[in-house]
Amino acid sequence: MMMTIDSRSHIEEELGALKRETLYLAALARESINRSVWALKERDVEAAREVIQKDDEMDDLAGAIDQRCLQFLARFQPMGEDLRTVLSIMHMAVDMERIGDYGDNIAKVALELSDQLPIKPLVDIPRMAQAFCQMLDRCMEAFDSCNSETAMAVFPMDDEMDDMETQILRELLFLMMAKPERIEQATKLLTVARTLERSGDRVTNMAERVVYICTGETVRASKYRRPKQEGSL
Repeated sequence: MMMTIDSRSHIEEELGALKRETLYLAALARESINRSVWALKERDVEAAREVIQKDDEMDDLAGAIDQRCLQFLARFQPMGEDLRTVLSIMHMAVDMERIGDYGDNIAKVALELSDQLPIKPLVDIPRMAQAFCQMLDRCMEAFDSCNSETAMAVFPMDDEMDDMETQILRELLFLMMAKPERIEQATKLLTVARTLERSGDRVTNMAERVVYICTGETVRASKYRRPKQEGSL
């Protein structure tokens, strides 16, 4: 019995460390998106470069989390919620590492546009970044407390991200048609909006994983989201 208690103590210790590293990776992902969009809006070259420099830290941490998960599986051969947690963390780390790449891509656009006068004030792109942060915060709150209802509340939030991307698309297309010289900058801003929309998709994937950890059930966010209308953008 003492060995069982001791083993359980080690499992909980390792799981706690893995969860803390996952939460820290999420914080880095959040900062990458938030800071890169801020750099784009403010044409802040130094902020954009900081985001790009920190991308390696996210890659290294995601790799370390993956390795730690593999060691956990080999050492403890977990079952039930422990197994679900470790497998899900591995998937979530991949999603967060990709979000870091998205932040890196936005920061590069910020550098490219830093010496150009903006074709319009940036309003909706920062709103998308804010919505992304809200999604990620809620997802990680659910992960930290193992609350499936909080995780599922993330799903419909992705509809708002899609709506904002569509709004940006329409507005930028109008600007390009009105003045063709705006096409290059508008195209780059369209890429940023699409990148933010994909970041929201990544958080939705993570929320699905949190529900799986908490309940053992595989859910699809699409069942909890607004049905797509035919012909919609």
